[in-house]
Formats: sequence, C-alpha cells, structure tokens
Amino acid sequence: MAAGSLWAVRRWVQRLRSSSAATYRRGWLHPFTTATQRTTGEDCSSEDPPDELGPSVAERTLRLKAVKLEKEVQDLTVRYQRAVADSENIRRQTQRCVEDAKMFGIQSFCKDLVEVADILEKTTECMSGDAEPGDQKLTLEKVFRGLSLLEAKLKTVFAKHGLQKMTPIGDNYDPHEHELICHVPAGVGVQPGTVALVRQDGYKLQGRIIRLAQVEVAVESRRRL
Repeated sequence: MAAGSLWAVRRWVQRLRSSSAATYRRGWLHPFTTATQRTTGEDCSSEDPPDELGPSVAERTLRLKAVKLEKEVQDLTVRYQRAVADSENIRRQTQRCVEDAKMFGIQSFCKDLVEVADILEKTTECMSGDAEPGDQKLTLEKVFRGLSLLEAKLKTVFAKHGLQKMTPIGDNYDPHEHELICHVPAGVGVQPGTVALVRQDGYKLQGRIIRLAQVEVAVESRRRL
C-alpha cells in the first residue's frame, strides 16, 4: 500500500513538473510571438506607404482633371455667350437690311417714274387756258406728242423693272391669270373658251401675277329651233 502511495505521489509530481514546463514554455513563447508580430507589423507598416500614396496620387490626378474640365467649361461658356451675342447682332442687322430693302426697294422704280411725271407735267402745260383759239390744233399736236412720249417712257420703265402687261385676247381662259366678267357668244373665227375681249389689262411682275386681266370669254352660241 505504501508503494502504491509513493507511486501516486511521484506521478503527481511529474504532472506538476510537466505543467510548469509547459507554462514556462508558453510564457516564453508568447512574448516572442508578440514581438515577432510587432516586428512583422512594423515591417508591413514600413512597406504600406506605397499603398497609402496610391489613393493620394489618384485623388490628385482627379483634382487636376476636375480643374481642367472646369476651365474648359468656362471657356465653352464664354464662347457660347459670344456666339449668342454675334447671332443676335446678325439677326438685328439682317432685320435692319430687310426693313431698308422694303423701304428703298422701289427707289429705282420711283426715280424712273419721276421722269414720267415730268413728261406728264409738260403735256398738261400745253393744255392750259392761256393758248390762243387759233392755236388749238398746235396744242393738240403737242399733247399727242407728249402722250406718245409718256406711253413710250412707261413701256421702257415697265420693261426695265420686269413689269409686263398681259394681252390675252385669243388665249384660252385661265382663272389664275384672268378674271371672268361675262360670257359672250363666239363670233366668226373665235373659239369657245377663249378670251374675246379684255376689259382691263393684267400685269405680271417678274413672272408673278400682280393684277388679273378682266376679260370676256367666248362661249358657243345656242341656236334656236
């Protein structure tokens, strides 16, 4: 029994020694492990700055791009404002030119009509009451010459400015150029549906109708049974 107790005591002591040794090893290794981790952490931290500098460089690049884009936006805004101002000036100038064209577009035509007015004025002077009774024949001759000159001058002015008189006698009736006044029986040599008589002349300006010709149109006469 004593031998068994002694064996149990020895076993307990061995376990205690084993436990103390393990505790000593763990206590000695833990500081080493912590130091190793700290050293490793410090080493890693010493190599981290490049990773930390990466976002900083990228951020700086983005800021430079933002500044560049902002300058481009300002430049484009200034150009747009200038373009709007230029277009507004062009619009005003164009409108002014159109108004001037409307006002002075017939200046040349009016200048030519002044000469017609001069001829008409001289013709009317010949018909004044100051003429002697025996000079009536001479007066009529002057009036006739004046009217002839007036007609020739008007034709010249009209031709110069593209004003053309329409003489549609014998032409087919066209509602775009003629204003129908009435129908008349077709005479000898007159085809039905054609213009038989012109009441008032029509005019074209540069090929565009400015006044319809008032006409009488021939129709086939009905024979009474």
